[in-house]
Parts: sequence; structure tokens; C-alpha cells
Amino acid sequence: MSSTPPRDRSMLSVFAALTAIATFLLATAAIVAVSATSDTTVTAAAPVAVSLTEFKISPATINASGHVQLNVTNAGTMAHNLSVPDLGKKTRDISPGQSQLLDLGTPKTGTYKVLCEIPSHASSGMVASLVVTDGSSSSADAASGAMAGMTDQAATDDPNNADTLKAMSDAMLASFKPFPAETAGKGNVPLEPTIEADGTKAFNLTAAITDWETEPGKVVKAWTYNGTVPGPLLRVNVGDHVKVNVKNDLPGASTDVHFHGVDVPFNMDGVSPITQDAIPPGGSFTYEFTPTSIKMGMYHAHLMGDMAVPNGLFGVFQVGEQPLPAGRTISGIVVPKDIKIAQERPMVLNDAGVIGLSLDGKSFPATAPIVAKSGDWIEVTYFNEGLQMHTMHLHRFPQIVISKDGLPLDQPYAADTIAVGPGERYTVIVNPNEVGTWVWHCHILNHVERETGMFGMVTALVVQ
Repeated sequence: MSSTPPRDRSMLSVFAALTAIATFLLATAAIVAVSATSDTTVTAAAPVAVSLTEFKISPATINASGHVQLNVTNAGTMAHNLSVPDLGKKTRDISPGQSQLLDLGTPKTGTYKVLCEIPSHASSGMVASLVVTDGSSSSADAASGAMAGMTDQAATDDPNNADTLKAMSDAMLASFKPFPAETAGKGNVPLEPTIEADGTKAFNLTAAITDWETEPGKVVKAWTYNGTVPGPLLRVNVGDHVKVNVKNDLPGASTDVHFHGVDVPFNMDGVSPITQDAIPPGGSFTYEFTPTSIKMGMYHAHLMGDMAVPNGLFGVFQVGEQPLPAGRTISGIVVPKDIKIAQERPMVLNDAGVIGLSLDGKSFPATAPIVAKSGDWIEVTYFNEGLQMHTMHLHRFPQIVISKDGLPLDQPYAADTIAVGPGERYTVIVNPNEVGTWVWHCHILNHVERETGMFGMVTALVVQ
């Protein structure tokens, strides 16, 4: 007989049974794990290194298979992100010098567009392709062939490579030759009003999506007033009774018009659905008001403004003439008592949407130069309808700032570079007195230069 007490024998039996069950479950789990590893588990390949700079994504063709991960590094000087829209995947806005691992999962084989979604970056060159293969030998060979064909391009990824630098400097020099280049369409053209029986000045505007050439050969679907970017220039006097008849021909989208910086009654402020019902597709609305003071304003869509305005729905609305600091000496510059302005020019700044980095809806070399005679006084007003700050710099000649946002300054001042924030307007007068072609541009340098040459927010003052 066993010397083990009955109670202890019972406990041992239970322990043995539990041990057997545990052993069975562990064995089963191991079998399932092995099966799962062999059939369903996808092992991620090493992350593919992707570099972001102004304005480029490297490599231009990203080859991958299976479980795809991208190690995205911002090697530029400003924030960038990386998006694969068809996969619904996107990094955060990555600061210069920082990185983020972007896990794309296991995409189907095919080619996917890759881009930076920060406004104007994609249109300035930050696009690439993701080519996903099935990992087979034929796909691998095709990918290898594509990579082999990119050897020369890969060599140019070194910014200090002599061939790269030569190609870039040659392209930069060559990009000046076409200026000023002819393109279809011109914005800021003054629109003459219809004078009604009671003296009311009536303007007719139609909002629509039309073709617009931003630079030679580049035609985009712009949101326009009367088919141009910027829309027509509307100019009235203090005390004029004004009507602006707006017809909406946008496909599917409602709209409105806000008169930015202009004195209007509450129900004419153009902020749907607060001050009015939105103008539906095919509908119309008449804005009616009487300006009571000199203004240098803008008109633009308020509804869906983040899309509509950068895409082109903006224009200049001027009330009266800005007073001049006649007979004053400003930073050593003598303004004559009998000063006469030879020409007034609006300069509308944009940086986003389909229009992108531009002056008056055009990108260099399609921007229009300002041509003046030596000794002339000219007046220019900057209107920033973009999403970013722009530092407008004129070579050689100081700009005398006489008003901000259409409000005359008690103390005008001189500057060679003026920072214009979104929504701001600065009016300057300039007295060019030395013959030459003087560059006029935004001094945020990647707003005016890319690897293929000058572009964007560049024009010139031509003094004859």
C-alpha cells in the first residue's frame, strides 16, 4: 500500500492532470505558431530611406515589396511631410533634421503617387512614385532594371557632386533667358462698371473653374472670377454707391464674396451662413454698399476659403487713392511737394492651391516686369492672398511704405525688404533713378529657386 495519504494522492492526481493539459495546450500553440509563421506572418523588410528637401523627394522612384516601411527624413530647411494618398497614409509635418517611420502595411502591387501635402510643395517638385512588386524574380528584375536606369540620377543626390552643381547652375542661368515669357491670360485687368440711372456703379462677376496658364506650358484648373487670376480689378471712389453682381458657375460648390478691408454693412460682409445664404451653383447674389473712406482692399471667397482662395478666387478692390507724403523727407529720401505717380501697380502674392508660388497668378518667367522711366515715381501695393509670409525685396531702390492694410501711415518709412503676412496689404512708392533691370522678388529663397532654375515669386523693375 502507498504511504501517501488519500487527500495527498488526490491532490497529486489533480496536479498531474493540469500538467498534462498545459503541456497539450503549449504543444498546440507551438503547432499553430509554426503554421501561422509559414502561412500568414509577413516579415517587414528593412525600411526604405526617403529624403525630403526643397523641392524634391529622393529617390524619385521608391521600390518595395511585401510589408513596406519608409524611414522619412527631412533634409531640407523648412517643414515637409510625406503622403501616399491612395493608401491613406501620411507623416506628420516633419521639422528640418527630424525623421519619422511611416508604416504602409502590405499594399497591393502597383504604382502609387507620393507627395508632400504642404501647400505649393508638390507643385514645386515634391512628388515621387512608390512601385510595389510581389517580390517574384521577374518583378525583382524589373525593379533592378529601373534602379539601374536611375544610377545617374542617384549620383546627383550628392549636393556637392561637381556634375550636379554644374547642371544646377547651368539650369539657373538658362532659366532667365525666357523672361518675360508669354502665357495665356492676364489678371488684375480693371473692370469698367456699368453706370445705372441713379449713378450706381455695377460690376458683374462670375465664379467658375477655367483653364489658367501659370507658366509656359503649365495649365491648371483655376477657380476664377471672369476667367482670370487674380480677378478683375474693381476701383471706385469714396461715396460711390456700388453693386457687385455675383453669379456662381462653380460645379457643385456654393460660394460667397467677402470684401476684405472694405467698409460694408453687416448683411453685405459675405460670410455665409452668418450674413447671408451661400450662393448655390447656378445662383446669384448682389452685394450693395457705399464706401465711406479710402481703402486698399481685396475681394475673395469666404466659404471654403482654404481651397477657393489659393486656387484663384481673389481680386483687388480699391476705394479712392492712397494719400502721398508729399514734401516730406523719409530716411534721407526727399518726396517732392508736387509728386506725381507715373503708374500704380497691384502685386498679388500667392503660394498654394493650383496657382502655387506666384505674382499676379503667374510664376517666373511668366511674371510681368514693371517698366518705368528713370526718375519716375511708381506706386505698388502688395496683396497677400496666400497662406505664408512673403518678404518682398527690391534690388537697389528703397521702398517707402505709405500705408498698411489701406490705412495711411502717420510715419511712413523706407525699407528694402517688406514682410507681408497672409491677408495684409502694404502700399509703397519707389523712385528708380538708375537705368537697369533690377530684380524684385520674395526673399524666402525656396519661393523663387528650384533645381531646374528660377520660378515662382520673381519679377523685375526695368528702368529705362
